[in-house]
Amino acid sequence: MKNLDILIFAQSALAFGLAGLLWPDKFMPLFDVLMFPWPASYRTVRMNSVAAIALALLLAARLLAS
Repeated sequence: MKNLDILIFAQSALAFGLAGLLWPDKFMPLFDVLMFPWPASYRTVRMNSVAAIALALLLAARLLAS
């Protein structure tokens, strides 16, 4: 139970990462708001999705190691 917060964060990072890779056009308005002075592109959405999946894998490795 003490690792439940890490598990929930890893699952949400994995879900958002996969959703960003599968449906980048639906995440485009969110990135327009988050990256206000710069225009959002499909490349930034894909890079952020890959980074979110990598973060989920790192968190899963931490859970398995402990």
